[in-house]
Amino acid sequence: MRDPEDVVIQPHISERAMQDIEEENWYTFKVILDANKPEIKRAVQELFEVKVDKVTTCRMQGKKRRMGVHEGERPEWKKARVKLAEGDRIEIFEGM
Repeated sequence: MRDPEDVVIQPHISERAMQDIEEENWYTFKVILDANKPEIKRAVQELFEVKVDKVTTCRMQGKKRRMGVHEGERPEWKKARVKLAEGDRIEIFEGM
């Protein structure tokens, strides 16, 4: 089993993520590419001391970028949306 700090990289902040928090209690995180749903669930429960009801994941494709004649690509990353139990909140998202 991996350490919870190794699974969850950082919270993902966007307009849609903030709307999901307010309306449906879904929180969004960037996680490592090979993490699975049970690992993500355990990591979020241990890190933030909340009860997780559901986890959904999505691999985000890296975008192509250019600077003059040089081409490159941003890395792929994995997004995990976590639905918390009724009444649970994560404090780091409050006030954003």
